[in-house]
Amino acid sequence: MRSLRVYEEAWPLHTPFVISRGSRSEAKVVVVEIEENGVKGVGECTPYPRYGESIASVMAEIVSIGEQLESGLTREALQQRLPAGAARNAVDCALWDLQMRQTGRSLAQLVGSELASSVTTAQTVVIGTPDQMANSAKALWDKGARLLKVKLDDHLISERMFAIRAAVPEATLIVDANEAWHSDGLAARCQLLADLNVAMLEQPLPAAEDGALANFIHPLPICADESCHSRESLARLSGLYEMVNIKLDKAGGLTEALALAADAKAQGFGLMLGCMLCTSRAISAVLPLTPLVRFADLDGPTWLAVDAEPALHFDAGTLYL
Repeated sequence: MRSLRVYEEAWPLHTPFVISRGSRSEAKVVVVEIEENGVKGVGECTPYPRYGESIASVMAEIVSIGEQLESGLTREALQQRLPAGAARNAVDCALWDLQMRQTGRSLAQLVGSELASSVTTAQTVVIGTPDQMANSAKALWDKGARLLKVKLDDHLISERMFAIRAAVPEATLIVDANEAWHSDGLAARCQLLADLNVAMLEQPLPAAEDGALANFIHPLPICADESCHSRESLARLSGLYEMVNIKLDKAGGLTEALALAADAKAQGFGLMLGCMLCTSRAISAVLPLTPLVRFADLDGPTWLAVDAEPALHFDAGTLYL
């Protein structure tokens, strides 16, 4: 017999996290603990209002299958009990963690993944004035970060990007608009980014409007984030995007994320791995996917004033395993 515990946590950030949708000063997460015969598995998720989620709604989803979990619900059966999203992610990762601790094997071993000794992760440059963003990019570069993810809204695109590129001429830049742009003027913006040697553009248009990318000729890869959740998303993304951003909170856990990665790769999509604002618990769960992706954006815990223990070792754009 198992026991289930579900609770929320709030982790203050050391610096406000500003994107096109607004500013956040803390990471609010839901934690799931599943204990069986004295062994405890732990999973974490970050409910995201953009997808209609809240702390309360996610906790209610998890509690709704509490009896089934305590009666031995398997990870495979879970995929049909809850939809893709944060709630299923926390439970799925707790079940993986439980299996890992029961068997004495690492998560990578269970999945059949070979991890490198370190992973290059993007470090995020949040929205600010052109000078603020350039200074942030330069500070990250000076500390050793080589892959920078630039957050943008619908304003001062050229001013911000010229300032950043001048500050870090050798950095690899990826740009994330978080659905803030529109099809009008998109071609000119893509050309601007390409001229500044930006490696990839993430989710420029609202998910409901990304049909405008069909037959849209563009000089740099475009990656689906808000438009891609699980394998069910892939059919409509072909011909619109070259890459997809996989996040456990969108996919509903590592189980679906592994299947999504395999299917996306088979269909010719490049892969990016992302996260929400979260603790090291959430990043530990996604590590088996790191060997499969072109870009890893796993800096969520680096925004926390204090991380959960045991904390992963991040250092200036590198995650040491």
